[in-house]
Order: sequence, then C-alpha cells, then structure tokens
Amino acid sequence: MKATFFGRYKTVGLYGLALAILLLLLRWLELKFLIYQHSFEIYAGMIALFFTGLGIWLSRKLTQPKTETRIIERTIYRDPSLPFEVNKKEMESLGISERELEVLQLMSRGMSNQEIGATLFVSLNTVKTHAARIFEKLDVQRRTQAVEKAKKIGLIA
Repeated sequence: MKATFFGRYKTVGLYGLALAILLLLLRWLELKFLIYQHSFEIYAGMIALFFTGLGIWLSRKLTQPKTETRIIERTIYRDPSLPFEVNKKEMESLGISERELEVLQLMSRGMSNQEIGATLFVSLNTVKTHAARIFEKLDVQRRTQAVEKAKKIGLIA
C-alpha cells in the first residue's frame, strides 16, 4: 500500500492546526485582558478622537464664509436733460487730479496727444505723463479702456 503525502503527515497537520487555534485563543484572551485592564485609557482616547474630529469639523464650518459675493453689471442710462456731475468721491479715492480729469475728458472726445497738448497749452511729454498716470490709476492699458471705465464710474459724461 502506497502512503500519500497527506496520509503521512496527517497527525502533524492536526497538531499544527490545534496549536494554531490555541494560539489564536490565547491572543484573543490577551487582547480581551488588555482591553479590560486599560479600558479607561481606551475610552478616554476614543472620546479625545471624537472631540478632535468635532473641533476640526466645527472650525471648518465657522471659518467658511456664509455669504457669496456676486458682481452684476448693468447699463444705467442717464437722463440727458440733467447736467452731468463728476463723481468726486471716486475721483478722490482714485487720486485723479483736476488736470488728469481734463486730459481724460479730451481723450473721450477722440483727441490725439498733440491736440490735447495744444488745447491745454502743455508739452507732448506732459500729456503722455498724464495719460500714463490715468492708465495706472484706472488700472487699464489703453485709451479706450480708460474712457470706458471713466464713464462707468462717473468721471466723464
């Protein structure tokens, strides 16, 4: 009769399985004993983790803005029969001088730098300097943008 591999080592396998089950039982009892012995520390740690998570969640909720800012641009038509008044508050907040306002008004009429200089009796370099400062204060790149923005905020008609 020919013995198989499992037939020869059947007893060894059963003892190994029994030892593995016994080891598992001992580990489980050790863990259970550890939990009973250190139950206060385990519960305190669980409570600490819970309140840490609650604190993080609450801080994120409280620091998020509750309002949403939306910018809506609308075209507002001014009554042409009323005289135009310069928005002095906006002019002061941007730091635009009276002379720069004059240059801006002449720009809005489509005048070139040479024509603006001749009208205001200043040099071409002075007009260019005023134009550069206007562009910087209005945060624009071109004359058309400057005129459009000045009309929006009420600096020119």
